Amino acid sequence: MQVTENLCSEMMREFTIVIPAQELEAELTSRLIGLAQQVELPGFRPGKVPHVLIRQRYGDSLLDNIVKDSIVKSSQRAIEEHDLSPSHSSIEIISCKKNSDLKYKLLVELIPEIKDIDFSEIELERLIALPNDSEINKTINRMAESQRESAPIKESRLSKLGDVIVIDFDGKINGESFKGCARKDYYLKLGSNTLIPGFEEQLINVNVNESNKLVTVHLPLDYPNSSLAGKEAIFNVTIKEIRELKPIEINDSFAQIFGVDSLNSLKKAIGEIIEGECLAATRNHLKCQLLDVLAEKNFFIAPVQMVKREYDKIVSQALQHLSKKDNFLELPEEKNNKDYRDDHGASEIIKNYRLSEQDKINYQGIAERRVRFGLLLSAIVRQNSIQVTDDEVLRSIREQASRSLTREHVSFNSYRKNRIIVSQIRASLLEDKVIDFVIKSAKVKDNNVSVDELFFRALEANSKT
Repeated sequence: MQVTENLCSEMMREFTIVIPAQELEAELTSRLIGLAQQVELPGFRPGKVPHVLIRQRYGDSLLDNIVKDSIVKSSQRAIEEHDLSPSHSSIEIISCKKNSDLKYKLLVELIPEIKDIDFSEIELERLIALPNDSEINKTINRMAESQRESAPIKESRLSKLGDVIVIDFDGKINGESFKGCARKDYYLKLGSNTLIPGFEEQLINVNVNESNKLVTVHLPLDYPNSSLAGKEAIFNVTIKEIRELKPIEINDSFAQIFGVDSLNSLKKAIGEIIEGECLAATRNHLKCQLLDVLAEKNFFIAPVQMVKREYDKIVSQALQHLSKKDNFLELPEEKNNKDYRDDHGASEIIKNYRLSEQDKINYQGIAERRVRFGLLLSAIVRQNSIQVTDDEVLRSIREQASRSLTREHVSFNSYRKNRIIVSQIRASLLEDKVIDFVIKSAKVKDNNVSVDELFFRALEANSKT
């Protein structure tokens, strides 16, 4: 094997590798001899088939396998001999002819070298929030609001804010219907902001049984179907009934709706839930901060192919989510019609979906951050010998299985046998260990904030990852 290095840069190596024809022929002869002991052909005794006949029948397919095996072994050997840490490698065949040398190019993209990190120089802010009586009562009030029932108004009057109205509506853009534009017997609480901005406001101070009420709105710029975003839509609305919400008393009977025996028990349970959500938000905010600080103090270029793979994964997940949520995917004009959507599955629709330029920029940034964070985590793990034991993985699987709706032992066994789930759990535990390890050494300043501020800042930080 002859290896020539053509390119040597910080992120890339390129080699030209030549496998002499004699080596390929020697390996082919060896495999043909071995095969001759197994082949049975009519007219020949086992093991007595002429070598020439075996070569004629099986030589080409064997040689193809030998070429593939030789490329794998020789490229791996070149990488090991040059002590490289590849993030991605690709092969380009230059010459591969029968009875000639095999010649190909090996392009290796490298994992960047990350030096030892001094965690004592890292400064982090830990947001701390605990639920108080006000937070708990706000949650209970929201729960009570969701449980309120409505009843037809007793005396004739116009609709007002807070009423529930029953409507039929049918919308059009430039005289054409669009997806989600029509509903019948739709219960709409005025002031809930559940429909397109500006829609509900035009249904205040209207009469019951008023038909052909025209409601004109502009679809929001972030409308799921971006081809319709910002366009004017006109809805023909019929007000069929006006209902008002009945009052609900917050007491022990109310608490029993949610499976507890008293209002105090409900308050305690809600407090524990909010406290758990606060702890999760605090940790998530710390993690996002840590990513930013590590990236700032340890700059390196993320490998292009790793970023591309992560970008593709992000886009695929985003489009799968959209396709399940609704068919609000913008397709090329020739395919943006009901017949095409009805005749093609989600995967075909997703394949033809066109991302906006802003989406591409956002997803590219997230992909780069994830790759950089993953490489930093790996470096910290390697430099500090951080490990996750099998017992820790099993314990985590048990905890997850105990929260499953199916029987615990069934879930535990199914989780444990699923390699993907086990791998995800191990990765999550390792990430937690790394974060804990860094926080112990870093300078962490506690900052008491409200629950709302904690959730807002954690969500804002998480949106970048």
